[in-house]
Amino acid sequence: MAGSRLPPGPIPLPSGPIHQASGPIPLPSGPIHQASAPSRAGDFLTCPLLYRFRVLDRLPEPPSAAAARGTLVHAVLDRLFDEPARGRTPQAARELVQPQWERLLDAEPELAALFADAERRDAWLSEASAMLDRYFTLEDPTRLEPAHRELSVQAVLESGLTLRGYIDRLDVAPTGEIRIVDYKTGTAPGPEFEARALFQMRFYALVMWRMHGTVPRLLQLIYLGSGEILRYWPDAADLLATERKINALWRAIERARSSGDWRPRPSGLCSWCAHQAICPAFGGTPPPLPPVPVAAEAPGPLAVPGQAGPLRAATAAGPDPG
Repeated sequence: MAGSRLPPGPIPLPSGPIHQASGPIPLPSGPIHQASAPSRAGDFLTCPLLYRFRVLDRLPEPPSAAAARGTLVHAVLDRLFDEPARGRTPQAARELVQPQWERLLDAEPELAALFADAERRDAWLSEASAMLDRYFTLEDPTRLEPAHRELSVQAVLESGLTLRGYIDRLDVAPTGEIRIVDYKTGTAPGPEFEARALFQMRFYALVMWRMHGTVPRLLQLIYLGSGEILRYWPDAADLLATERKINALWRAIERARSSGDWRPRPSGLCSWCAHQAICPAFGGTPPPLPPVPVAAEAPGPLAVPGQAGPLRAATAAGPDPG
């Protein structure tokens, strides 16, 4: 089932019954093991070798202007909801850009090297401000009171696999319906990449269902690069299928761990990868595998001090980091 694209304008949370689990959420039947985040699952789907580089080898990746912009815009939107409703204006958002950028620089001073001079930095900050202006054409934050922002979630599947991630925003209607919202600073994907974006949202919905026994009513992706909203209404059958896919994906990862077979999967996304120099698809040679496999995945990029959510890093999925 494809998502539904919406034109600009405030989006009300749909009313209607909450989808409930058919019974108690089962406890794991086996030992709890390993952990998976949607970004790491997406890495393996994109390219098993990329997954290896990030999870097993833990190779560093240089910061990018696109990733830093995603982090900045997310930080501003998070901070905007600290203001009283009447104060959530485009001007207020713009005024948050500079202090939030300075906060990011304090956490990661190397980000300053992304720009050759002040003129390029200021142009980049203006691009971030333009995305924030675009946000106000898609939602009216004065009418929203999020239940949670930058929410850390974690659940254990019956298989013992632990899922975890960060949800940008969780809205709960007075009648109890849940909406999961994710901000993207890239453009809305074409049909060939839409499934991956929705997989991330189904992943979050599955975690929420396994945590609380309620299927979220609406999954909403807000694309600030193109000014579009992609939304999807999941149901229990949908999330069970997602759970089967995640378990199958993890089994494939375990087989790769056992065999040492982390072959690359060349695609148009390779142009965004920081590891081409050591990729066999480009004539490179990967480093030797670590002698002892990592027992569990890292939770993701490091958190910015004082900020609930992770500092978003560029991925090989394309220019949109968050």
